[in-house]
Amino acid sequence: MVKNQNKLLRYTSVSVANVFEKETAIITQIQANEISKCLILWQTKTPTIVFPANKKWPESTLLKTALQKDDWRLLSRKTGGAPVPQCEGIVNLSHLYVWDDATPYSITQAYENLCQVLKDFFSLYGLNSETHATEFSYCDGDFNLNINGRKIVGTAQRIILKKGGGKIILAQACILIDAVLEEIIKPINLCYQLCDKKERIKAQVHTTLFEHINTRPSVDVLYQQLTQAFVDNGLG
Repeated sequence: MVKNQNKLLRYTSVSVANVFEKETAIITQIQANEISKCLILWQTKTPTIVFPANKKWPESTLLKTALQKDDWRLLSRKTGGAPVPQCEGIVNLSHLYVWDDATPYSITQAYENLCQVLKDFFSLYGLNSETHATEFSYCDGDFNLNINGRKIVGTAQRIILKKGGGKIILAQACILIDAVLEEIIKPINLCYQLCDKKERIKAQVHTTLFEHINTRPSVDVLYQQLTQAFVDNGLG
């Protein structure tokens, strides 16, 4: 029996490691049927590169030292296909929920559900966003959200099998609010360079929310709007 259906966690300044610990704890709660879904909204003030923990991206002392010179930390994670920057000016969400057994699971549909929430969020500011890959963007994927062809959101998804059957979805989005694009791309390209990758990421293929609007909503206001967008889409 589920004791509490929904949970909302909001952090305006938190370490990336702490958020990942929260995600793990929430998954355990969902596994135990204590809750059915959770929305985590967060931002870190400690510049951190979230790094894929796999052979394609070797975590070396040289890389850690090079990043530290520019005050960036390195945190490895088993999920994720490429390095992702996290710092002030980037708002993140983690949406954890149980997939409805009555509907056959579709990774595409799960991504589209998340993207629709984000599209509705941007529409509050009169902005039209489109879903597609963005060449030369960091951690590129088919379900990036773009404004005028420039990436503003990166998304990711992980599936966890639920005990006794069923699937727990961990959907994530990384939203560029007012981060300095050249500054967040520099450590990403350093990762590419020191991991012997030929490709490079370009700042100009990205954009931020504040680049397109005159108002400067607080993080709390952005969190409220994102939460309402989930509710309005029946996902909150």
